[in-house]
Amino acid sequence: MRALVYHGPGRFSWDTVPEPEIRDPADAIVRVEMTAICGSDLHIVRGELPEVRPGTILGHEAVGTVTEIGPEVHNTRPGEQVIVSCVSACGSCPYCLDAVYGQCRGGGGWILGREIDGTQAEYVRVPFANLSVHATRGPLTKDTAVLLAEVLPTAFEVGVRNGHVAPGDTVVVVGSGPVGLAALLTARVHSPRKVLVTDLSRARLEAAHRLGADAAVVPGELLGELAEGPGADVAIEAAGTPESFLLCTRVVRPGGHIANIGMHGRPATLHLESLWRKNVTISTGQVDTSSVPSLMAMVSYGHLDVSGLVTARMPLDHMEQAYAAFAAGPDTGELKVVLGSG
Repeated sequence: MRALVYHGPGRFSWDTVPEPEIRDPADAIVRVEMTAICGSDLHIVRGELPEVRPGTILGHEAVGTVTEIGPEVHNTRPGEQVIVSCVSACGSCPYCLDAVYGQCRGGGGWILGREIDGTQAEYVRVPFANLSVHATRGPLTKDTAVLLAEVLPTAFEVGVRNGHVAPGDTVVVVGSGPVGLAALLTARVHSPRKVLVTDLSRARLEAAHRLGADAAVVPGELLGELAEGPGADVAIEAAGTPESFLLCTRVVRPGGHIANIGMHGRPATLHLESLWRKNVTISTGQVDTSSVPSLMAMVSYGHLDVSGLVTARMPLDHMEQAYAAFAAGPDTGELKVVLGSG
């Protein structure tokens, strides 16, 4: 089969590799029909995750058809179309028993495309398939369904849910890449008073306007937007830079929440000298993907329109071009790039 193989910092290629095989009784083999590129994939190819070994197939988001299952897989069958979760869950460790799958201590967690071969390939082996694949339900296109593998649950669980977004809230999303814009869309489910989005990229601010932000402004203008009130009830950090985290601490109101989604490659300073008296709650987290069934229902029945997040569709063998397009997104406005058959 063909797959995108990581060869070390700055080096990856579309190679011929052996097809995956069942290794564990709880494995499933899935023929990939749609996959996507994530910001964390860019961190890997830049060499910022040294635990990723050369020779690893990249990717952790996919929709496809099950072709083979191990004897302990009971929730899917060959021929069924499934969403491959970005997080694998053993189902029996203390964290999995609490549905905190991102912290799995039984061999799961974020392993696809990081510790084991991932989804940017024609076939993928999915461990712990009973909790790590979800049969597609309702009128979902493949390029919508693949958003449920990672970007939507990450935005909803780590941003909106951890941030305790509630009706009537003022929500600020710092960073308008795919995850930040997914946070904008999923925050709307809770009927906030307004959602403001900020970014340094004018192209992505235009995307935020299209997707329904009440205001989409550069950081300096954001402070003016909040000047007449106490600040943001919830500040969602979706950029992963020290500056974006600092901005969240400046815009959040006393008693508010900061929900950090962004993947930070550099230290961010926590200014407790100014925060200690504000009663601010700060949350971080790895996505669990426990929300996939409920998000799938919201998308299927028209309560959550995420079609605007996908801005480019390419054949699976255009993987290298797709990475270049995705990396240029802050300049071009490209958001989610998906690859495969429609």
